Amino acid sequence: MLAAVPFSLVGGVLALLVTGTHFSISAAVGFISLFGVAVQGALILISRMRDLLRDGYEIKEAILKSAEVRMRPVLMTSLAAAIGLLPAAIASGIGAQSQQPLARVVVGGMLTSAVLILLVVPVLYQVLHRLQGKVPTPESARVPTE
Repeated sequence: MLAAVPFSLVGGVLALLVTGTHFSISAAVGFISLFGVAVQGALILISRMRDLLRDGYEIKEAILKSAEVRMRPVLMTSLAAAIGLLPAAIASGIGAQSQQPLARVVVGGMLTSAVLILLVVPVLYQVLHRLQGKVPTPESARVPTE
């Protein structure tokens, strides 16, 4: 889940570089909020994968089904944050200098993190489970009911 943090960091840093905005306290607060939303997106996806594995799905099926089912919530969370702060990111009125770094970091980070969460997190999940040897078989994934 913490693997989502670098995905959002990439977009936030790129947004600052492209717009020529200096790193400030406001931008740091934007990164903190950005990390929280990115971790939430990864958590939504991974929790569904684990539920499907417990229900007896193979790892590939669980990843594909969870990506299909959880794509909308991940995209909606990310796009709501990005679209909501877009006016603050492009504002030029009074007080805009204090809110622009935060808004630009969040908008840029949300756009990259949504895509990277949906594409890279499932791959990392499968790779890590193979390396650890923890890919449950359908028999061992079932929760005993007593």
